[in-house]
Amino acid sequence: MTASDRALDLLASAARAADAKGGEDLVALDVSVPTPFADVFLLATGATERNVLAIADAIEEALAEHGVHAARREGRDHARWILLDFGDLVVHVFHREDRLYYGLERLWLDCPPIEVAPLLAAVERPGE
Repeated sequence: MTASDRALDLLASAARAADAKGGEDLVALDVSVPTPFADVFLLATGATERNVLAIADAIEEALAEHGVHAARREGRDHARWILLDFGDLVVHVFHREDRLYYGLERLWLDCPPIEVAPLLAAVERPGE
């Protein structure tokens, strides 16, 4: 099983939103095989707590434009690791230090990566 087209579309919008707010080290993982609750994880890094919040807000706004809203949000109070659960897509926005400490990429090492750079280069057309 691989990530659904819907999850990949959400990923593209979320990645562009994170990039536009200065999100760094964007990594996407296809977690559709080991998890029953999501198809894709997107990991992004912010330089400061304020930046982490801005990235998370931008992602929520971008997906809301497509009629998709987070079913769950965690971590906004401290803005060190914000988790946004959109169902097929789960977004983790980390402060740099916390990203290194928790190392989610190591935990999900068996999951295939999804190339993010082509998603950033693609231009989203109105109505998509």
